[in-house]
Amino acid sequence: MLASEVIRRKRDGHALTREEIDFLVAGITDGSLSGAQVGALAMAMFLRGMDTRERVELTEAMTRSGEVLEWDLDRPVIDKHSTGGVGDKVSLMLAPILAACGGAVPMISGRGLGHTGGTLDKLDTVPGYDTTPDIGRLQRVVADVGCAIVGQTAEVAPADRRLYAIRDATGTVESLPLIVASILSKKLAAGLDALVMDVKFGSGAFMAAREDAEELAQALVDVAGGAGLPTVALLTDMDEVLGTTAGNALEVREAIDYLTGTREPRLHEVTISLAASLLEQGGLADDGRAAAEQALESGAAAERFAAMIAALGGPADFVERPDLPRAPVVRAAHPEHAGLVERMDCRAVGLVVTGLGGNRRHEEDVIDPAVGLTEIAPVGAEVGRDRPLAVVHAADEASADAAVRALHEAVIVGDEAPPERPVVAARIS
Repeated sequence: MLASEVIRRKRDGHALTREEIDFLVAGITDGSLSGAQVGALAMAMFLRGMDTRERVELTEAMTRSGEVLEWDLDRPVIDKHSTGGVGDKVSLMLAPILAACGGAVPMISGRGLGHTGGTLDKLDTVPGYDTTPDIGRLQRVVADVGCAIVGQTAEVAPADRRLYAIRDATGTVESLPLIVASILSKKLAAGLDALVMDVKFGSGAFMAAREDAEELAQALVDVAGGAGLPTVALLTDMDEVLGTTAGNALEVREAIDYLTGTREPRLHEVTISLAASLLEQGGLADDGRAAAEQALESGAAAERFAAMIAALGGPADFVERPDLPRAPVVRAAHPEHAGLVERMDCRAVGLVVTGLGGNRRHEEDVIDPAVGLTEIAPVGAEVGRDRPLAVVHAADEASADAAVRALHEAVIVGDEAPPERPVVAARIS
């Protein structure tokens, strides 16, 4: 089989066979397909698309390109994936809630890029926490504690790692079949029994248009189901920051506050809705929402979070005494005039954090873990002299000045609050 001929067939709009897909994925993994060939293949898939069978078989082949975890546990192995947003620290609370309710949660997460933060970047602010344990340690922590939030290891879906880097360089990141295969190959490799997807839409989301997010959500549900992983997708609103913080150490602090009793309503609704779905999917609760709420109120979820931090090298007393980096400059960003927050460009708010140094513009960038925003005013809030748009945490006065100016552009203050929008807009199964 010649790679150039298989690529030509996809270029010309033909559906690839399982054998052809397996051949291509093996070549991506072992390097026998050149970078130019992988780039040409990605472009052909981007332009010509793939039908559901092809998507399932591509996802399965990418899953098999590396190690697939096997579990010998007396409880379901469950997880969630988010398409990313501004202030999305849900994983930090969701994993311990699920563990407290009897689930096993091997959560393989990623790093942030552009206007969105990454879960691993948040956990890197915890002293000593190992975000890249080997598979043996990951499995031990999940068995002992119930959850572990870690990064993708070299053994898990290596075809995805090479293909993603080439997609980024060839303008094919937005290919729906490749997005689906990238996300699900890592989740299938984790050996899950059930998955919930948090697919975001709105100005701060990867896919801003709701119809595009719905298409992605349906594709994820269909392909995961076709590969044998029961999956539900929730469509959630990202037209404003999720929670009250954006920035790595600041979001960890908010996650601890959430687990110990202080919960912003929209963040709480997304977290509880995802938890409820997974607990019911995994057969752990008839009323998943009630079970998740009980795990929070009893303190069991906070205990699981503390145990996970300690088991992966962090401080044993991290929840009680979180030792997190602090920015030297803290300044309230007051609006130019008093009024109500009518709307925000959530992506622009995320880019404020990027401008402060808290997100990456390029994968090789080093981020400042301490910078970001707190006390972010939600849409509909009254702002003025006594209530800022947000509080800026910056490395120096110049970057704080720039952040305040950017917030004035990103957040629109007027005389009327918009109608309330549900943060969880739909469920796709």
